[in-house]
Amino acid sequence: MFLESTATAVPPNRYTQPECLAALSGTPAFATLKPRSRLMMEKILSNGASGIATRSFCLPEIAPVVGHDAQQLNETFEREAPVLAAAALLPALEKAGIAAAELDALFICTCTGYLCPGVTSHVAEALGLRETAYLQDLVGLGCGAAIPMLRSAAGFLAMHPGAKVATVAVEVCSAAFFADDDPGVLISLCLFGDGAAAAVWSDQPGDGKWQAGHFTTVHRPEQREKIRFVNAGGKLRNQLDKAVPGLAAEAVAELWQRRQGEPDRVLAHSGGRDVIDALEAVLPHRLDETRGVLRDHGNMSSPSVLFALDRALANADGDRRWWLTAFGAGFAAHACEVWR
Repeated sequence: MFLESTATAVPPNRYTQPECLAALSGTPAFATLKPRSRLMMEKILSNGASGIATRSFCLPEIAPVVGHDAQQLNETFEREAPVLAAAALLPALEKAGIAAAELDALFICTCTGYLCPGVTSHVAEALGLRETAYLQDLVGLGCGAAIPMLRSAAGFLAMHPGAKVATVAVEVCSAAFFADDDPGVLISLCLFGDGAAAAVWSDQPGDGKWQAGHFTTVHRPEQREKIRFVNAGGKLRNQLDKAVPGLAAEAVAELWQRRQGEPDRVLAHSGGRDVIDALEAVLPHRLDETRGVLRDHGNMSSPSVLFALDRALANADGDRRWWLTAFGAGFAAHACEVWR
């Protein structure tokens, strides 16, 4: 399939890591943490150790979120996810010169909340997609979801010649914020941000157009408990093991061996500083775009790899081929190639 355009969106509320620490440290939830837990948060948020400078949230204030109950968090996702998804998709459509009513299909992936009907239904209504457009929501795939979503879109285009398709990865990670003494939970609170990334695709080649394909995946269910959401009284509690950077590097190295061509760049999910370090140790490429996304937005889960793609497109130079990879809950990792 051929790329017509990309666009990204983040909420208007942007905070530095020290600002996050100042807000959270004044909450009752912070006061109930063990001293070791408070020191961990202070280390991550105060001295740049996370590789993150700023994060954006749908919340106008950070502090109240750690006191929200499950209903409040769910309502945040229901309210904000369609708005954020539309904020990314609208400029992508404008760049492609395509009206929303011309779309034949809309694919949206998310894992930070649940709607039935899904986010696609709300975005289709807000943007004016026609009633016959195909809508597909991909949920439960975690941080790695963007590439399986692209694979689904490619399958639709293969079955419907001449179609126009949009894909959106959207996450309201702040709707899954949680505070307790588990290190994985606290690290998640300090790393994740909200964002959305959209792309428009067709099956029509053109001069200079980028093409996506050569999808690969690896799934290791025996490692499922290392990284997943668990239900905690109705809240989404991120279960994150210290082994995740090594698991990601091992799986990505396996996918790397299956690549079809030699890429000019590798664009990866910005899981965190330690994850990026582990990936660079097994790949013959620096992950500059990935580090830039982490620095400016934190870990946004599924949109992250598409943010890296959007950055690369803005400075493609003479590149001809890129290799994209994303990974997360499952444990699963995915890859695809983009070339022109």
